[in-house]
Amino acid sequence: MFKNVKFAITLLLVVNTAAINAKVIEQLTWKDCLKEAKQNNPDLISAKEKINQAVANKSIARSDYLPELTSNLSGKSAKAADHITTDTYSYDINVKQLLFDGFKTSYDIASAAESIKSSQYNYMITSSNVRLNLRTAFIALLKSQQLLDITKYLAARRKQNLELVELRYKAGREHKGSLLNAEANFVKAKFDVTQAQRDIDLAQKELAKELGRRESSPIRAKGEFKVKTLVNKTPNFVKLANVNPLLLGLIVNMEAFRFNLKSAKADFFPKVYATASLGRNDSRWPPNNEAWSAEVDLSLPLFEGGSRVAQISKSRAELNQAQADLRSGNDYVVFTLERTWKELLDAIDKIEVEQKFLQTAKERARIAKAQYSTGLISFDDWSIIEDNLVTTEKSYLNVEADALVSEANWIQAKGGTLDYV
Repeated sequence: MFKNVKFAITLLLVVNTAAINAKVIEQLTWKDCLKEAKQNNPDLISAKEKINQAVANKSIARSDYLPELTSNLSGKSAKAADHITTDTYSYDINVKQLLFDGFKTSYDIASAAESIKSSQYNYMITSSNVRLNLRTAFIALLKSQQLLDITKYLAARRKQNLELVELRYKAGREHKGSLLNAEANFVKAKFDVTQAQRDIDLAQKELAKELGRRESSPIRAKGEFKVKTLVNKTPNFVKLANVNPLLLGLIVNMEAFRFNLKSAKADFFPKVYATASLGRNDSRWPPNNEAWSAEVDLSLPLFEGGSRVAQISKSRAELNQAQADLRSGNDYVVFTLERTWKELLDAIDKIEVEQKFLQTAKERARIAKAQYSTGLISFDDWSIIEDNLVTTEKSYLNVEADALVSEANWIQAKGGTLDYV
């Protein structure tokens, strides 16, 4: 009876431990990462707030068109030389309305509207950059996980090889140097396993950072090394560049500076305001004497130290700079599209090449092990073939990961955001 209870408790502990471990390691697909980064990535949050700032700036610019209302309330007591005290009470409401300012406010509003578009394109650019960083981190974790499996397999193979060499050494058919070499290879294989585990820990932290998490936790990436981009037809790079958010952002920046220049020129026009006031005053509270006024004011600065002329020069220089930036940006985007497309094609083709080498290395290693065990080849020849298998296994994993990174760079060059799965 006691043994049955003890067994049940042990089984329960094992089940609970397994359940806890299953909860600790979080499984994340690529879609899971995209969804979480949209909500939590700090760079994306910052870009959203820049849009809110731009919207507020437009409201500030539009406020110049609206009437300005102020109210005053005062009470005053004064004593003259004849020692007579005089009390004065008053209150009034004033309104001031802009009638004409050379269309400066209109240009400021138009510039602010372009700034909103610019911040929206900047958000898309930020989202595109975040996607690239997130995808790179996801691939790094995926690669580290696969590398751990490979290194464990290679370590087990090195252990088997060591056991084979030990048998031949004890039988007097192998020398001490071969045994030491096999032992060193096994120690190196165990180190590779440990290093791969450390790589996983670092990759998990990097992915957590890109997700926008404040703390990292054990994560396992769920995915496969498969490029989804169709490469059977060369895209129209110029057409892709024309819808790239970087280029569109430069265009609206240029338009904003164009309106800024018009606004600076409008500063030379007179400003016309209509003002009105309505209130009461009296020597007693509450005041009963009604008072009102209405007037039209026209103001024109005659000399202000050349600041308006300098502002026009500055605005014109900003517009010229924006035009140059647009031309440079167009060349940059088109070239980047062509470069990343070429790199993607190379990376995909390289997978097929490395796959052939891996198949060859595996077959050669299988044959060489059988030949060594029967004494048909020397340890040195067998060791070279085994080392080549290790190198080829890791190289194939690298080119698979490189292809995914090249695809991510291509998507980023097109302006693909976190909405691009």
